[in-house]
Amino acid sequence: MHLFLPALFILLFGSKINDQEVKEPPVRIEMTTNYGVLILRLYDETPLHRDNFIQLVEKGTYDSLLFHRIIENFMVQAGDVNSKSATLLDTLGGGDLGYRVPAEIRSELFHKKGAIGAARTNNPERASSSTQFYLVQGRIQNDSLLNHNQNRINQFLATHYAQNDPANKPLLDSLSQARELKDSVLIKSLSEKWSQISRNYSNFDRYEIPENHKAVYKEIGGTPHLDMSYTVFGEVEKGLEVIDAMAAVETNSMDRPLTEVRILKMRILEN
Repeated sequence: MHLFLPALFILLFGSKINDQEVKEPPVRIEMTTNYGVLILRLYDETPLHRDNFIQLVEKGTYDSLLFHRIIENFMVQAGDVNSKSATLLDTLGGGDLGYRVPAEIRSELFHKKGAIGAARTNNPERASSSTQFYLVQGRIQNDSLLNHNQNRINQFLATHYAQNDPANKPLLDSLSQARELKDSVLIKSLSEKWSQISRNYSNFDRYEIPENHKAVYKEIGGTPHLDMSYTVFGEVEKGLEVIDAMAAVETNSMDRPLTEVRILKMRILEN
């Protein structure tokens, strides 16, 4: 017994040391813009988005791209690969590298100010754009706003789960076909049916904003209505004031800045 206990102690203690040695520090990225420098931290809880972002930074994909969509008190968005040499007359927002990143939506990762979210088109899988991302500015929340946003979250979730319910597939297929045929009368009729179904869909667990998230939203702000619908894969550790400066620029009716807001360079920082 006296020989066994020290051996067991060494085994357990050594295992803890190995666990500590294996665990790598989080990846941090320096983003230099014409409005200042931000330090981004990527979350290990979203490895697909983390690794995709690292690969893009290493390839220089983001260097010289514009923040092409800015909405004050909401977010600043970048990553359209067509924006590098775009003029103010060019339409932006659809450019990426042609693949999607599977959704990694986690309830503990939320849209507080400074959160890094993956932009996406409307798709049933909620998969993310290969390149486009946004930095959250948002606004300070109170109880009334949080309750309103919680209702919005659950409406988005209702639509998502209704889209993925096999019982609704015939209707959605018919609606898609009507749009292809540009049959405006049928589109209107089917859209009304779909709107009623998605609005009243209840076969899912309703979401409640956790108290610790509410506290953060009340203190520094954010965009809670995006929670549970978009992947949050990191946060801005330094440079929140840069987001504020970028968000304050004048924009046109398409939310495109009238003066350039540009990523100059991104690089991975050594830990």
